[in-house]
Amino acid sequence: MTHDEALRETYAGVWQGLTHEEIISRYGDEYAAWKRGEPVRRGGGELETEVADRAAPVVLRNAEKLPEDGTLVVVSHGGTIRTTIGRLLGLDPRDWESLGGLSNCCWSVLGEGARGWRLLEHNAGTLPEPVLGDDD
Repeated sequence: MTHDEALRETYAGVWQGLTHEEIISRYGDEYAAWKRGEPVRRGGGELETEVADRAAPVVLRNAEKLPEDGTLVVVSHGGTIRTTIGRLLGLDPRDWESLGGLSNCCWSVLGEGARGWRLLEHNAGTLPEPVLGDDD
């Protein structure tokens, strides 16, 4: 297992540590522009494309080291994962949001096909509710 700082979550500048409601009340126009898909440095932080610029090469570099039929597991935060997937799939950055969020403790599966990367599963691993044990 290796640790790579390039897989950290998006830096959101002055938005860091604020609640959703606080961001909207203090930075409503900036938030609205970001939700419309405009390239926005949320809170003066990173653009989504900058996150993909630093994270996607980590995935590619490690995937190249895999033996044939090997599996690479990458653990990161939802925003970083979404932008990295968007970059690997060759999607326009404005379309990355269409991938949707990644829930906590869920995963996505990508595979390499004849024409590049393919999204095989996304946001997998959610459990049906309720989950009952054998002793219930």
